[in-house]
Amino acid sequence: MYVIRMKNCAFFARHGVHDEEERLGQRFYVDAVLTVEPGRALSDDSLEGTVDYGAAFKVIEEIVAGKRRFLIEALALEVAKALAARFPQIARSEITIRKPNAPVPGVLDYVEVSVVWPQ
Repeated sequence: MYVIRMKNCAFFARHGVHDEEERLGQRFYVDAVLTVEPGRALSDDSLEGTVDYGAAFKVIEEIVAGKRRFLIEALALEVAKALAARFPQIARSEITIRKPNAPVPGVLDYVEVSVVWPQ
């Protein structure tokens, strides 16, 4: 097994419960920690059989920049499931989504949610 970490993937999107969040949108940041079963990919030094992180980025982008979700928890789970479907060699993924402009009555850097798949 080995781990691929994709950190701070940034996307503009319109997720959240409040109408203003959909209307204004904001930047979301995604981390993906992917535990991968290598098969022969490492010994063969071959992209075949491993996770192409450029393609993984595109999977994440399509979901995060796509349709609105009320919960970033649901968004993270959808990303994890889509990555597992696209790359069956992913044994486990942890997807973290940060929302820097969460509508809370106070000052904070961001709200962050992590989902592990499979659970």
